[in-house]
Amino acid sequence: MKPHINESRFGSITIENQVYHHDIYIGLNGQIKKRKKKLSKKIYGTSHIISLPEIQYVYDEGARLLILGTGQYSRSRLSDEAADYLKNQKCQVKLFSTEIAIETWNETKGKKTIGLFHVTC
Repeated sequence: MKPHINESRFGSITIENQVYHHDIYIGLNGQIKKRKKKLSKKIYGTSHIISLPEIQYVYDEGARLLILGTGQYSRSRLSDEAADYLKNQKCQVKLFSTEIAIETWNETKGKKTIGLFHVTC
């Protein structure tokens, strides 16, 4: 079951009334997990560029849509390699500021959607 995201503020995201004070991703099974930013930071020196290893970790076989919350000020983005990987998996990507990504997540019907949400800049 796809969880409902209540809101996000700088530094937090509230899902099903549970507050998380870190970036998260949501898998096809609806599980909410802490984002593994170190996978990207190790390569780029920042977690604002999402690396191929991080996307490979987040991607669930069969996902057809990744909704990516790029932060309150839209500072995050996918690396070219990560974008190519998702394209090869036939997984569409929608990048929005986290506020808009949350609205999109909640409005999206279908069970083949995963999400990655950056909660700061």
